[in-house]
Amino acid sequence: MSSAGGTRDPHGSRGPHGTRDPHSARIAHGAREARTGRSVRRPPGQGLRPFSPFSIKTKLGTLVVVSVFITTGLLMVALRTKTEVRFITVFSVIASMLITQFVAHSLTAPLDKMTTVARAISQGDYTRRVRGAERRDELGDLAATINLMADDLEAVDRHRRELVANVSHELRTPIAALRAVLENVVDGVSAADPETMRTALKQTERLGRLVETLLDLSRVDNGVVPLKARRFEVWPYLSGVLKEAGLAAGQRGALASGSGNHTRKDVHLHLDVFPPDLTAHADAERLHQVVANLIDNAVKHSPQHGRVTVRARRGEAPGSLTLEVLDEGPGIPEKERHRVFERFNRGSARGGDGGTGLGLAIARWAVGLHGGHIGVAESSRGCRILVTLPGSPKAAG
Repeated sequence: MSSAGGTRDPHGSRGPHGTRDPHSARIAHGAREARTGRSVRRPPGQGLRPFSPFSIKTKLGTLVVVSVFITTGLLMVALRTKTEVRFITVFSVIASMLITQFVAHSLTAPLDKMTTVARAISQGDYTRRVRGAERRDELGDLAATINLMADDLEAVDRHRRELVANVSHELRTPIAALRAVLENVVDGVSAADPETMRTALKQTERLGRLVETLLDLSRVDNGVVPLKARRFEVWPYLSGVLKEAGLAAGQRGALASGSGNHTRKDVHLHLDVFPPDLTAHADAERLHQVVANLIDNAVKHSPQHGRVTVRARRGEAPGSLTLEVLDEGPGIPEKERHRVFERFNRGSARGGDGGTGLGLAIARWAVGLHGGHIGVAESSRGCRILVTLPGSPKAAG
């Protein structure tokens, strides 16, 4: 999101209806390309016609025809040479069995290998792959399908391990700080004065935010969040979100009456809504997640005494809404913008707190839940995140 020299938050889960969204598919597809050094050439189930010369049906049909021709030819030879039919019959049977054995082996050997690989994958070895995916028959199609499945499982397993590692790291830091503060109070090293208690409270709030983020992430993966859209005025709504953002950041904030400016200790938050009576039709709670996460990310990557602007305008479509969050940070390189909304794709935030790396993933999900769009837009300075919401958001099913 906001302005990091590197990329930031992440995504790659399920869509609003519990189905896997295209972004998740691109993650798995990217994993396949990174592993093989090339893209997958033929999607499973595509590329074979019913009577393709490479089809197993065609091969088996050819086997039957060849066997009949061999038997017929040998019988004709026997009649012309007056050879006993029983010798010709035995020879025909042997020839047919040899041909059948050859064809059967060409079918069962790859199946045995696929069974071995599938068994290894079922036991958690997602690095195994089936050879022969380049075959132009049903077995090649099956091999490609198994390899695609293994690629997806490997990507899911990697993201799961990254989630555990990141969550463990994020939990350990505030817990250690909170424990140190409380131990000092218990041991008499520090007094239980307001400043010490504020430090403990700050770490507790950080833990609470992390837990809330993980709950949101769980909703993203399960796709079970209903959309409760209603119409509301944008100015007072966003003003409240900005005020909460300043308080949640642990800063001492104040609202400059009437100006729409929220001043924080090191970053200035500015709200720009036009027209003043602008209204929106959206799920207020989900939109709060979007704006709060965008502001949080923008502030983290802003310079000291920088400015973060939240701008709201009418969209091009009737009843639609356009939101922008602009900051004065270093911005996001164009080649990295496609990764901004991936999970755990964190940049280095100023002050050393890169966050959980999940905020933009959740923002992207919440926007998608409305049927809207979120992305990094061109900006002459810093980072500019553009959100568009339709006038009538689709309901999650």
